[in-house]
Amino acid sequence: MKISNNLEQSNDVKVTKNDLKKMFLRGLALEYSWNYERQQNMGYCYAMLPIIKKLYKKKEEQIEAVKRHMEFFNTTPYVSTLVLGISTAMEESNANNEDFDTSSISSVKASLMSPLAGIGDSLFWGTLRVIATGVGTSLSLQGNILGPILFLLLFNIPQFIVRYVCMISGYKFGTKFLEKIEDSGLMPKLTYGASIIGLIIIGAMIPGMVNIKIAGMMGTGDSAVEIQKIIDGIMPYILPLGLTTIIYSLLQRKLKVIYILIGLMALGILGTFLGIFAA
Repeated sequence: MKISNNLEQSNDVKVTKNDLKKMFLRGLALEYSWNYERQQNMGYCYAMLPIIKKLYKKKEEQIEAVKRHMEFFNTTPYVSTLVLGISTAMEESNANNEDFDTSSISSVKASLMSPLAGIGDSLFWGTLRVIATGVGTSLSLQGNILGPILFLLLFNIPQFIVRYVCMISGYKFGTKFLEKIEDSGLMPKLTYGASIIGLIIIGAMIPGMVNIKIAGMMGTGDSAVEIQKIIDGIMPYILPLGLTTIIYSLLQRKLKVIYILIGLMALGILGTFLGIFAA
């Protein structure tokens, strides 16, 4: 499918290359509003706003689309445009198809962000930044002004190229892929599968993002065993899982996030002060 600046002779509303460029520029600010609750969600939604306004003319439809893209999102910013492109293709399909399952948009986002983060972090943080820093530092130590300049060029030129290519590729891939899926009638299975993958990935993030350990020993002398090791022997990371479950249930009951954060801060401070939690 070609991306053109003119609408085809059809009643369907189409995303143009100019729309994608607007999204690309807004995507550069993905992490400007990073937050502990949903991380890159506001930046992601901000990038999608030109697409949402183009595809949906009714205020209610725009609000629903904004809500979809205000959900939790976090990945390496330099490859985030791939997901943005796929989301654009899916929103376009939803705008032109009354039977489209909107939950698949969120499911695909959730299933892609973690694998892309693994690739993006290794490529940019673990490789490209190290190479650019090595070149820039070696020249800077010699007093050469090209040191910082080359560092910025070696890191930023590739990441801008990757951002743009990922955006175009994501949109084209998403459009063609969705057309094939819809024609074959496999969309419900795709949605279900993506939901499962997304839940698995979010569940796997708990041990790395939720840290809670019990202090103290059980027993005396050489036979003393850390309480935390006993708990981990029963089930590793059961405490982070339990805390996450409690927080999720509180959110389901519509308790405000700020109250939950204050409660967690108070629990952490009090538990550490009393020697219940390990620092």
